[in-house]
Amino acid sequence: MKREEARKKAEALVAQMTLEEKASQLRYDAPAIRRLGIPAYNWWNEGLHGVARAGQATVFPQAIGVGATFDAELVGEIADVIATEGRAKYNAYSAQEDRDIYKGLTFWSPNVNIFRDPRWGRGHETYGEDPYLTSRLGVAFVKGLQGDGETMKAAACAKHFAVHSGPEGIRHEFNAEATPKDMGETYLPAFQALVEEAGVEAVMGAYNRTNGEPCCGSPALQQKLRGEWGFQGHFVSDCWAIRDFHEHHMVTSSAKESAALAINNGCDLNCGNTYLHILNAYKNGLVTEETITESAVRLFTTRYLLGLFDGSEYDAIPYTEVESKEHLALAKKAALESVVLLKNDGVLPLKKEKLKTVGVIGPNADSRAALVGNYHGTASRYVTVQEGLQDYLGDDVRVLTTPGCELFRDRTENLAFAGDRLSEAKIVAAHSDVVILCVGLDETLEGEEGDTGNSYASGDKPDLLLPQVQRDLMEAVASTGTPTVLCVMTGSDVDLGYASEHFNAVLQVWYPGAQGGNAVAELLFGDVSPSGKLPLTFYESLDELPAFEDYSMQGRTYRYMTGKAQYPFGYGLTYGDVYARDAKFVDMPESVCMEITLGNAGGVATEDVVQVYVKCLDSAFAPRNPSLCAFQRVRVAAGETKTVTLEIPQQAFTIVDEAGCRRVDGRSFVFSAGCSQPDERSRELTGHAPVEVKYEL
Repeated sequence: MKREEARKKAEALVAQMTLEEKASQLRYDAPAIRRLGIPAYNWWNEGLHGVARAGQATVFPQAIGVGATFDAELVGEIADVIATEGRAKYNAYSAQEDRDIYKGLTFWSPNVNIFRDPRWGRGHETYGEDPYLTSRLGVAFVKGLQGDGETMKAAACAKHFAVHSGPEGIRHEFNAEATPKDMGETYLPAFQALVEEAGVEAVMGAYNRTNGEPCCGSPALQQKLRGEWGFQGHFVSDCWAIRDFHEHHMVTSSAKESAALAINNGCDLNCGNTYLHILNAYKNGLVTEETITESAVRLFTTRYLLGLFDGSEYDAIPYTEVESKEHLALAKKAALESVVLLKNDGVLPLKKEKLKTVGVIGPNADSRAALVGNYHGTASRYVTVQEGLQDYLGDDVRVLTTPGCELFRDRTENLAFAGDRLSEAKIVAAHSDVVILCVGLDETLEGEEGDTGNSYASGDKPDLLLPQVQRDLMEAVASTGTPTVLCVMTGSDVDLGYASEHFNAVLQVWYPGAQGGNAVAELLFGDVSPSGKLPLTFYESLDELPAFEDYSMQGRTYRYMTGKAQYPFGYGLTYGDVYARDAKFVDMPESVCMEITLGNAGGVATEDVVQVYVKCLDSAFAPRNPSLCAFQRVRVAAGETKTVTLEIPQQAFTIVDEAGCRRVDGRSFVFSAGCSQPDERSRELTGHAPVEVKYEL
């Protein structure tokens, strides 16, 4: 169904409603209007990395891990599975007249905010720190979720608009100040791409103010969204964000004024209850009936596009699609692609036939919480790293286990001394041929600030250090001298300085989903070569970063940092040795393309990610460092030479000036093609320098 047709139907339906009925439909928990045959509908659903919070579903790696795949095609497939399972559940629930929260078809995903600071607790909900990578994966997610059928398969939502990435503790009163250049270059491009390229059906406003205006009632942001970009869908507030207008931002003095400010500035749907005051605002002359009508029409347009009144080709999707064999296989594939090999002195891949005993140690080794991150569904089976290794090794190799410590508490047994499992960790390590040490965080240590809509109360990290008990555990294991592979299960940058010096290999596993343990086992033993790349910078320390509250990009992320990264954006090793041998521009109709010749000097076939970075040499407005402008996942056999062609987007030849305008300014460019950034640290770690090619406009 075309939007024009759906809107006409929505207009005709809304025209039959009283003012009170129209106003009632602007809440996330919209009630039934039985006289018009309209069932109740709850707009609030989550699908960040699988259908969330509504029972059984395939649980994919957390979004940051998906970001590490650098695989837009995979992201589209994941989103299609989420939509399929969402439809399957909706069909079954609605047949039971179950219209509860988390059971609709409007998914408040993806999160395309920029992970600008490693302290932000919700950063693992994003695809990382780069606006280009975020936009490519975000567009793929939206297209995969919404589908290309006669009706929309499910509705995606770009959140949180805009300039939102912590601090969590003050988000309800915080004013994020960003220059027009930083807005146009960093904070807005992914949202623009999701609107203009993917036709995202919904956009969610953030809690904070941006440059003085609350995001859910901002004329400036609405001008960008509906004015410049031509957004046609509906706008939803973050949950209870409109209440913040008068309680925390202090830009209004009452609930009715807050409701009026929001709806008059394009916020159609209230996640929260402030729109209970819409009629009061109307009676006081703060809102017109036409404005209320327009928001209702937009919302019912979405419901018609989803086929919720006229039927959909997706109505026949059966409940048995949930966690199907194919979906679980895709979750494992995503986990395999997401893990990043940061260090390997040759200990990996492990050889099963050479091992008698493997020690599996660490608080995250047998942790389900460390598999899933936040905004997750419920898997029918979780395979932890410990279980994955036990299943993989079977009876052939003895597996000794101990958590070694709690996640952050100083003892595992309340009556014991502090560090009560450290001796056990040393004993296990001493009796093992190799140790798999699993450390990290989970959603209780990095996540979202607790609010009315969430059952947990976590937030930002104070620093880049793992909890002291885990650092003590790392030292205890290292002291035994047993070869050790460190598996880091976090959603963000943590300081790996000690690990880099003292352990034989380091894997960044993220929160790898319910199939994570199977994937890690296969990677450790070389059934599959690691191929993930860091979607964010691992810094040496926070000292080089501006204050957390400072939204200026100066000094932040790989594009503007001045120091040397501990592990750089775009970096990740494989069991092969893929590098760029040559690169050149080739003439293609209506596009600029780069032909890149790759070689694999290693003895193992592997996937890798070809990356192209651009630096404008003669514009004062260019970012300090080269920026990602193209990437492609590719498989290269041992000893093989392969040529791939990547299209360079026109945007690569533009800059964003101080006024926030994107335009052509310079004429001279240098493009770097390889399997990493062209920075000095990546060259040190990989032993390869990308091929540089100059280009003149």
